[in-house]
Formats: sequence, C-alpha cells, structure tokens
Amino acid sequence: MSLADRWPLLDHHALRDDLLAAWDRPGYHGLLHLEEVLDRLDLLAAAGAPVDPTTVALAAWFHDAVYDGAEDDEARSAAWAERALPATYADEVARLVRLTADHRPADDDPAGAALSDADLAILAAPRERYDAYAAGVRADFAHVGDDDFRAGRAAVLRDLLERPHLFSTPQARSLWEDAARANVERELADLSGR
Repeated sequence: MSLADRWPLLDHHALRDDLLAAWDRPGYHGLLHLEEVLDRLDLLAAAGAPVDPTTVALAAWFHDAVYDGAEDDEARSAAWAERALPATYADEVARLVRLTADHRPADDDPAGAALSDADLAILAAPRERYDAYAAGVRADFAHVGDDDFRAGRAAVLRDLLERPHLFSTPQARSLWEDAARANVERELADLSGR
C-alpha cells in the first residue's frame, strides 16, 4: 500500500499531497520515517494499545512535516496542522505533534504515548537500520559542526537512557525497550570514542 493510500481522511487529498511533498527530502526525517511511524502505530494497535486510528495517524503525518533541524520544527508542524485540518482534528493533532519535541506524554495520554512510542521505535531497529537512522540524523544536522553535533547528540541519548523507560506504553516496552536501550548505549559509546 502506498503512503498516499494510508492517508487517514476520506478527503483533503490536496493536503495529503502537500504533506507528501514536504516529507520528500533527504536525511532521516523523510518519507521512510513517516512510513515507519505509521507501521509502528499499526503494530501498537495490533498489540492492544488504545490508538485512535484517525487522530494519531494524522499526528504522524504532521509530526515532522516541517523539518529543518531547528528548535521550532515541531511548533511549525503543529501550526500547519492547526491551519490545515478540519476543526474536528486540528487542536488534538497539533497537541500531539508538539509532544514529539520531547516524547514525554502524560501518564493519562494514550494518544500521546502511542505517537511518541511509534516515533521513538526506530531506536529498536536492527543494527543496519539503526546505523542508517543515526547517519540520517547526522545528515539532518549537517549545518552543525562535528564537535557540537557529537555533544548535542550525546546529551539527547543520555537523556533517553536516564528515563526509567524509553517507551510510554506497555506494548512498546514489550516490543522494543531492550533493543532500543542496547542501540542507544552503543551509539553513545561510539560518540564518546569508547
């Protein structure tokens, strides 16, 4: 099934096409990332996570729609959702998109937990895919010098490892926690030159 066929609304095809065009870029935050997040939402739903298929899928479509490697990428993506989506979805989708800035949903936020977990699930990818993801993230931040990138990336990875769990839903923890921790620890060691 093509990404276009996975658009969760029956209409708004021009918006879907605009989003596909926005996602069509090099680096990690491109079309493959969108496809993988949608796939992971499907896996979480199949494992029993309470996922609202339309709202959370729309949030996946918008969560990195604007991506320049800037601090306000999520805010600009959320603002696009607020402007472009029907009122029925706009506020909730924008809220979910903003959550992907730090992936820290509240305990009583199943939609935020599902989206955050689907977005972070790349951390549990097999080694070859994880290494391609890490290289893609570096490409996304090509405008940042090597030393600054290593320091910033290491800080992000340490923050993830300091959490009691990388994932918010029990389904994601069962599916991905151990592999994700191993990958993050390995990348952090590589960045530190150990």
